[in-house]
Amino acid sequence: QLQASGGGLVQPGGSLRLSCAASGFTSDYYSIAWFRQAPGKEREGVSCIASRGGNTYYPDSVKGRFSMTRDYASNTVYLEMSSLRPEDTAVYYCAADERIVACTDATMNFFEIWGRGTQVTVSS
Repeated sequence: QLQASGGGLVQPGGSLRLSCAASGFTSDYYSIAWFRQAPGKEREGVSCIASRGGNTYYPDSVKGRFSMTRDYASNTVYLEMSSLRPEDTAVYYCAADERIVACTDATMNFFEIWGRGTQVTVSS
């Protein structure tokens, strides 16, 4: 299972850290990704960290502002978000998949284990 947390209300330009806690499996053996979905919009992949120390991937919309890290001791993956914009407002979900060994725009389409989302609202 995956449990996402850490969402909330933040002002434009602010920062927020989301957590994705894994249970029942060792998250290092899985690629983990964050997705978001805003009302009326399609789901968008915003970051990915590959399994076993593999690569990270960020689309242009968040590159330089979002960063993923793993905490092996707590089996948790974090998404650090900075310079937040109103258009970052969405429900954020984390997902995992053992089959994915590298993060690319294409492999973002194949994640199968999903957690519940956490709301992020960027507003003044």
